[in-house]
Amino acid sequence: MIKVGDKLPDATFMVMGESGPAQKSTGDVFSGRKVVLFAVPGAFTPTCNNLHLPGFLANADKFKAKGVDAIACVSTNDVFVLDAWSKSTGAEGTIEFLADGNADFARATGLSFDGSPRGMGTRSRRYAMLVDDGVVKVLNVEETGATAEASSADALLAQI
Repeated sequence: MIKVGDKLPDATFMVMGESGPAQKSTGDVFSGRKVVLFAVPGAFTPTCNNLHLPGFLANADKFKAKGVDAIACVSTNDVFVLDAWSKSTGAEGTIEFLADGNADFARATGLSFDGSPRGMGTRSRRYAMLVDDGVVKVLNVEETGATAEASSADALLAQI
């Protein structure tokens, strides 16, 4: 599993661009920037939608005041689902949504789990991290996907 001090692995995310789905590499997202990255097992799921994402959206200005250049959310959903989620939550334009539909990034970081027993396939564990120029500076991983406490915006803000 990735840990503080490690460089993020190379991966390709799908993002919704002005003319449709586009690719962004780990380097495109994290190089030369201080980024808060939080991961959710699935868009629109109760904990992700009602507890996890809202805290990062509500605290966006506080993160920026602490020198954070961007807030990004990665999920093991396709880019169309994440685009709909960004719009439905009002997070579009404030949070960058990174689709890891094949869970390549989740597996490369060692932060994936098998959600097949619940019909969800390979998913990302719930976590939040501070990444500075591609290097993990803070990492908070939840023990279970049903809670968003260690990986909450408030917990991460207190560590920056």
